[in-house]
Amino acid sequence: MMNILDRIDELRKMRGWSVNNLAMEAMLTQSTLNNLYTRKSEPKLSTLRAICNAFGITLSEFFDEEKEGERDGIAERLHSRIRQMSPARQAALLAFLEEK
Repeated sequence: MMNILDRIDELRKMRGWSVNNLAMEAMLTQSTLNNLYTRKSEPKLSTLRAICNAFGITLSEFFDEEKEGERDGIAERLHSRIRQMSPARQAALLAFLEEK
């Protein structure tokens, strides 16, 4: 069975994020995340959804351990390339991705 906090840590560390970075990206307070780790408790569903949104994954992907190395490798390469882009190019890419 998956340990949710370990999975959050794995995804956070893959991105080079601190707990504070994750809190900011997920729009949660740092104390919310610190309390999870201190109490070794599982997050509420709404908190886990916010964390997944910050990582750019669905809840299903969070719990899907199959092919996670392959998926995470691709995601990490995309994150790396996007971080290297100028803000204008990031905005253009986002506009392209959101086209319907």
